[in-house]
Amino acid sequence: MRKTTDLTFFHSVCALAVPVALQSMLQASFGVVDQVMIGQLGSVEVAAVGLAGKFTGIFNVVVSAVGAVAGIMISQYMGQKNTAETRRSMLLNLRVCFVLAALFLLVGIAIPERIMGLYIEDPVTAKTAGGYLSIVSGTFLPAAGITILSTYLRCMEKASLPLYAGIASAAVNTGLNWILIFGKLGAPALGVTGAALATLISQLIYFIIILGMYTKYRERTKIAAAGPFALGQYLSMLLPLLVSEFMWVLGENVYAGIYGHLGTAATAAMTLTNPVQSLAIGALCGLSQAAGILIGKRLGDGDKERAYREAKKLLLYGLAGSLLLSAGILYFSPWYVRIFKAETDIRALTVQILLAYAMVMPFKVLNMIIGSGILRSGGKTKYVMAIDLMGTWVFGVPLGLLTAFALHWPIPLVYLTLSMEECIRFAVSLIVFRRRRWMNRLKA
Repeated sequence: MRKTTDLTFFHSVCALAVPVALQSMLQASFGVVDQVMIGQLGSVEVAAVGLAGKFTGIFNVVVSAVGAVAGIMISQYMGQKNTAETRRSMLLNLRVCFVLAALFLLVGIAIPERIMGLYIEDPVTAKTAGGYLSIVSGTFLPAAGITILSTYLRCMEKASLPLYAGIASAAVNTGLNWILIFGKLGAPALGVTGAALATLISQLIYFIIILGMYTKYRERTKIAAAGPFALGQYLSMLLPLLVSEFMWVLGENVYAGIYGHLGTAATAAMTLTNPVQSLAIGALCGLSQAAGILIGKRLGDGDKERAYREAKKLLLYGLAGSLLLSAGILYFSPWYVRIFKAETDIRALTVQILLAYAMVMPFKVLNMIIGSGILRSGGKTKYVMAIDLMGTWVFGVPLGLLTAFALHWPIPLVYLTLSMEECIRFAVSLIVFRRRRWMNRLKA
């Protein structure tokens, strides 16, 4: 009987994790294709798209925080079999996302060049980036809808549906990029403007497909009236996540600045590792999504013992998967760097950084599962915020600054040392996990 239960749980995890992982890896792959296409236009265009991406990245962080809260609420109320609260939670987070998206849209359309001027002084690049941003800002509203509706479908354990929509959107985006950037099939060559239009159209198609899927599979019920306690409970989950995500992005920018000051070769080597890091994390990010949904449902149902037992299994799955991927990175990294036409010293640095990454990757994956999935599932997001802030700003950033500017270590050692914050973060997370104070059942 126990083996049957374990097998059923494993199938549930795979049904959620595999589509999410495939979608993440697919998006990373198509992102590389987009970079290659835009890279044919010139350095100004590449820089412009990259700068616009910094502003859209802020929006993505904010929306992902709201999406995380939506996942907590929807999964818990589904576990309670409270369909009215499930739908109300989805609609509440959808409205919040749309309001935030509208604010970002207004700013992106009204003062795009001024925003880009905050990132770069060159007026030509700022103007190009502003033109791109003014069009791409149109994706904020559909992206908000996609985030919440995809979360709802995954909580219904229909994770393959957002994957299919993502495949269609990515294919359209790549095809339109080829047509509109370079002027193929009789279309005018629009360059960066074409890339922006391709992104906008593909996101609109993505939203339409997801909306159709939601309309077909949603649970039809009346919306419960919201009370003042629900608002307090909602803000207590959302605000710590917003702080955590914002400070994480800020920390990543500090890390980028540290790498950039170590020289062009170090920066180039770090850049070459990005596709491997994105694909490796993407391959296992589905376990984090599965953890948030499945453990959230168990807590909503009031079965804390089962929630704790299944959470431990998810951590074991993550450990096993990350060790396999780490071994693969160690083995294939010398062949991977040969893909690029880079100098020998840059290739050597890239291999060394990938070696360091393979060493810390299991801790990165376990933190992703326990922090972004398990500990959040109870709604006590302040624990995750405290752990993230401590890891990045008490250990990661100081260690990076010390090793790079005081000790003058090479970038592989700098990266490995500052990544030790992942080990500290996991140790603290494990203590919080075992104390079980995160195991909270949301009130309707």
